Formats: sequence, C-alpha cells, structure tokens
Amino acid sequence: MSVKLYNTLTHQKEEVPLEPEKTLGMYVCGLTVQGPAHIGHLRGAVVIDVFRRYLRFRGYHLRVVQNFTDIEDKIITRAREEGLTTRQLSEKYIRSYLEDVERLGAEPADLYCRATDHIPEIIEMIECLVERGYAYAVEGDVYFAVESFPEYGKLSRRPLDEMKAGARVEVDERKRNPLDFALWKAAKPGEPSWDSPWGPGRPGWHIECSAMSLKYLGTGFDIHAGGPDLIFPHHENEIAQSEACRGQQFAKLWFHWGFVNLNAEKMSKSVGNILTLKEIIARYDPEALRFYLLSTHYRSPVEFDFQALEESRKGLDRLRIGLANIERVCRGASERPGPLGEEGRRLIERAARSESDFVAVMDDDLNTARGLGCLFDLVNEFNAATASGWQPVQGDVEAFDAADGTLRKLGGIFGLFQGADGEGESLVPDLMNLLIEVRQLARQKKDWAMSDKIRDGLKTIGVILEDRADGTSWRKA
Repeated sequence: MSVKLYNTLTHQKEEVPLEPEKTLGMYVCGLTVQGPAHIGHLRGAVVIDVFRRYLRFRGYHLRVVQNFTDIEDKIITRAREEGLTTRQLSEKYIRSYLEDVERLGAEPADLYCRATDHIPEIIEMIECLVERGYAYAVEGDVYFAVESFPEYGKLSRRPLDEMKAGARVEVDERKRNPLDFALWKAAKPGEPSWDSPWGPGRPGWHIECSAMSLKYLGTGFDIHAGGPDLIFPHHENEIAQSEACRGQQFAKLWFHWGFVNLNAEKMSKSVGNILTLKEIIARYDPEALRFYLLSTHYRSPVEFDFQALEESRKGLDRLRIGLANIERVCRGASERPGPLGEEGRRLIERAARSESDFVAVMDDDLNTARGLGCLFDLVNEFNAATASGWQPVQGDVEAFDAADGTLRKLGGIFGLFQGADGEGESLVPDLMNLLIEVRQLARQKKDWAMSDKIRDGLKTIGVILEDRADGTSWRKA
C-alpha cells in the first residue's frame, strides 16, 4: 500500500510521489515573526515532524524547507514598540520558535530561510512577471494582475467574480482589479527598504514564499504545506505568480492542517486568544501536548481545553506504564527457565499485527488518531495476558522484545517515549517509593523539616504527594 495524503488542490487523497532514490521536497509556510509562537503554530511543527519520521520509517527521506517572514507591516510596528530594529525583533522570535520546536521534541527543518535574505531572487521573479505581462508597476509599487492568470482561484475554488479581498489584500484605487496583490511595496519614511528597478521598497508577502520555495526545491516540487488560513489568499497567490513566471506546475500536492481553536475561535495573535508552549509546559510534559495534538486527525480542528489535555496525559501515562511493565515482567521471566509458550507466541503475533495495522492507518492520510489506537491495542493485549495468570519464562523474553521494540518504534514515530530510556522509565516508581519511605521514616522521628523538604521539593518539579490513612501516594501535577 502506498502513502496517501489529502491534496487540497484536487480535494482527494493522492499517492505521495515516493521513489527509493529520490528525496521528497516539502516547503512549509512558517511564521510572520512579530511575536511568540502559539499552540496553533506548533501543531504544524508536530504534524510535519511526524510525517517526516513516518516516511523515514517507510524507507524514504523528506527534505523540509521552512520560511520566516521577517519583514511585514506588523513586524515594523512591533519593532518600533519594542525599540528594536526589524532584524533584531525577527531574530528574537525566530530563536523563541526554534526553542519551542526543540522543547516539543520535533526535528528542525532541513533549511530555514528568511525573506530578507532573498531580495535578489524576489526582484528577479517580479521582473519576470512584469516582462511577461502578468504584473504592472504604479508609482514604485508592483502588482500582480489576477485577471491575467485564467486559473486564478483553482486552489480555493473561488470564482474570480465572487472573490473579495482577504487578509493582507489592501484596497488601492490604483489597482486594475481590487484583488490584484502587491509584489513590491514602495518605501515609506522610516521603514526598511531595498533598491529595485521600481525604486526603494520591500517585497510583498506572497512573492517571498514563491521565490524561496522555487530556489531550494525547484519548479514542480512535491508538497507545499501550511495552515488552512493560508489557502486564500496566500497559497492561491503563490500558485498564480509562480506558474505565470515559470509556465509550469508550481507544487504537486497541497497539504494543510486544521486550526487549534480556543473558546470556539481560531487561536490568533490579533484576537488575543493564544496559548504559548511556555504556558503549557509549566503544567504538562511536552510529550503530553504532542499526544493531545496527535489524538485528532491533522485535517480536523482541535478544540483546545485543559481537561482534554489532562486526559491525553493520562493516556500517555498508560502507554508509558505499559512499556515499563513489559520490561519489568521481561526481567522476571529471564530468571525462570523454560521455552517460548503459547501466550508468548500470541504476543509476538499481536506486535506484528499492531505494526501492520499502524502502517495501514498512517498510509491512509496520516491518521495519527488511529495510529495511537494501535499502540493501546498492543498494551491491552499484554495486560490481558498477564492478568490471565501467565507466568512467563526465559523463552518468552522473545515476545517481550517484540512488544517492547514495536511500542518504542511506533511511539518514536509520534515522538513519544523520548524523555528517557525504558530502564529509566521503569525506575521512576521505585525511586518515588524510596523517597516516600525516607519521608515516612522522617515523620516517625518527628523530623518535620525533612518531611516537608521532600514534599515541597517534589512539588516544585511537578510531583504531588497525598497523605491518606492507608499510606502516601504520588501523582504528577
């Protein structure tokens, strides 16, 4: 079975053009860096990370090129507010984003490119469009004439006569058509600018991505990715200007993930309803957030709430405990002589079936929600076997190796179980029980200072002790 993704351009699932010796190319529309990234931005980083890990698991390589828009009206305004140059401001938030990606356990893009580092390529592309009659200059500004490109609207499926100017489409009476969009903007006093054939100015938003993606991936590259809010006008405009200039298909497959909503609205800096990673990881393990975001199919919106995130944390803990228990029982089995038994053979078969099921659902438009279900199926199979009274022996270690290896391999595609190796994970309960025992001895000696020090120290790292009549238990905050 081949890997299929939903193509926004054709509105159907299509085979990803995979070839053993060919590296797949993907361009990702990144942030306009005027502020910190929020969870909506980082969902894209997680989705791309899982897709790349999965293709590697299937024997293919994905090269990811991602841009940063580092010059734009909002950036100029924010830089003035913070007393920084636009370069200083953009680099500040680029560093912040890259730190967030690392904290989430996502692999960085193979190449990050900034718009302001590609002014010559942008100017060259605009010149091409002017020469070919697709663009026109007015008083130092240059606009793309949408009516000159007959296929305009083919991605968003909006007829030209019904379209209205969307986000970042400025009303300007000098335009031939209100939908004509800026390729080059004439310099304004006090704003950063670059020399061009039309006078000092700076690039429009859309042309940046066309110039950079074509430079690094070439015409007709494999996949163009981004959030659904970019379909129109940004991606629509990219197609028009790129295909008008090159005369060939711009990108083969268009890959879009759903919004993360908060209070029934899309997370947005302009609305002010955002959550940053820093706010989340103050309360939750970053892997729990990954688990939460991957529990919903990438094309569906995520309605963010902390109760749902808490349920994801519990689900992740069940998988971690299952993994630790497999390794614990394996150690016990290694001490008891005997051949591989029927229960062991069943567990080996279940591990193989889990991997086969996982591949089937992930090949079908990267269905991570059902993929996580395959991990739970394997853990449940193991739990059912041990609950039935199975006493594994040395020969059954093969079964534990199969189950443990499969869980780690498939979980690793999702970026799970990365915080520690299995031995470290299985040691956590023992270490906590030892701390509780030491604290209990301190309490018996009425050494309340030591008792409180242990309790308060654990609380600062996110572990809560609960004293009850039947003893002390612990849980993650």
